[in-house]
Amino acid sequence: MASSSLREKTKPSQVSCRTPAGIGKRAAPSQSLRRSHRKVWSWEPPSNFAAALCYAMPSVSSVSVDPDSIFANNEMSLRDTEVYGFDYDYTLAFYSSHLHTLIFDIARDILISKHRYPEGLRAYEYIPDFAVRGLHYDVQKALLMKIDAFHYIQLGTVYRGLHPVPDEEVVAMYDGCHVPLEIMSDFYGKSSHGQSMKQFMDIFSLPEMSLLSCVNDFFMKHNIDYEPVHLHKDVKEAIRDVHVKGIMYRAVEADIGKYICYGEQSHAVLKKLHEHGKKMFLITNSPFDFVDRGMSYIVGRDWRDLFDVVIVQADKPGFFNDRRKPFRRVTDKGALLWDRIHKLEKGQIYKQGNLYEFLRLTGWRGSKVLYFGDHIYSDLADLTLKHGWRTGAIVPELREEIKIMNTEEYVHTVSWMQALTGLIEQMQVSPSPLRAGRARGSRPDAAPLSRRSAETPPLRPWWGSGYESAKP
Repeated sequence: MASSSLREKTKPSQVSCRTPAGIGKRAAPSQSLRRSHRKVWSWEPPSNFAAALCYAMPSVSSVSVDPDSIFANNEMSLRDTEVYGFDYDYTLAFYSSHLHTLIFDIARDILISKHRYPEGLRAYEYIPDFAVRGLHYDVQKALLMKIDAFHYIQLGTVYRGLHPVPDEEVVAMYDGCHVPLEIMSDFYGKSSHGQSMKQFMDIFSLPEMSLLSCVNDFFMKHNIDYEPVHLHKDVKEAIRDVHVKGIMYRAVEADIGKYICYGEQSHAVLKKLHEHGKKMFLITNSPFDFVDRGMSYIVGRDWRDLFDVVIVQADKPGFFNDRRKPFRRVTDKGALLWDRIHKLEKGQIYKQGNLYEFLRLTGWRGSKVLYFGDHIYSDLADLTLKHGWRTGAIVPELREEIKIMNTEEYVHTVSWMQALTGLIEQMQVSPSPLRAGRARGSRPDAAPLSRRSAETPPLRPWWGSGYESAKP
């Protein structure tokens, strides 16, 4: 089958297609696309640009992608899955945007009261659509940016505070766009650079990125000299205090209906698995009182009857790699018992522990286990690579991006960009006046592409899609 950019003419009648403004709505067929006597496609420069675009226009499917679909990158049979495991936060319990606002406000106030940051910071509020997961923060330079899988900085996505940094300045600071692995991570050994790049992969890190950028913005606006390393450390500690000191937990428990959403969907899944006789376990870093309050709201007071094993304050990702911490049983009143754990019993609550002891006590190994979490690295990657578990990533951000990609405006804009790109590629290899003009420095063929690219509906206004290397 011929490609969409070289489509066979089936009728000598006029061609009608939807075109961007200024190119034309209707055009007669051009002789630019011909079929030779050997039935091999050939291409000649179009005499009518709009007509050529109509032929090059890819067919647009009217079938939308379901935003709530399950996307699999490997084959598996749920019939063979005997055990289902879950994280709690952003896996069984989904939070509203009010939670990020709460974390931001509390951490900002901690910076002011505990670390003596300027009172003027109270004027800043959480920006819901500012940050996306996966961004890197240069601790030394106080820059927030998007870096692709090949360690290249994506120009146009580097921010100092709340303002973009010019591409020329970024290239000058990093001597190009490539960031060495030893700067991004200490996984492959320590270096003289230290770990100066931090990647934010947790959904809870969105308020932290926003707070870092807001404080940077305040210092720059008021010409305040500061040490970026100290700022990063103080913000990190403030965010940690929100969790460790229980401030966030108490606030959520006091008004749980305001912060937790999608509870009925989690309830339906758990109930169905239980009715089919599947084993289930819960491993979370959150404390028991917080989990109990949330699960009682989502499922009911008898939620513990659904799970065969419940582990709280697991200290992930250390739980998956550290063999030293044993399990401790927790009473309903929160007291820790000191007896040795020989069996993980249904209805009991356990704290800490480690995965190796968990595997020994339960015997739940290999591909018969399917575990769901929201952190791709610490929750999922190691479990698959080291222990053969099946894993599923809960990605709530994907729903909104799919909704945008399903819009008619987005679909047609992307199709036009593909058509224009295909024509530009053909013109580059074909003798034509347009090609000669381009050689003299004229780019009439690229103008529509650049214009439409700029008008493409953005998936995210600051950084673009969280699943693409650069902004659209």
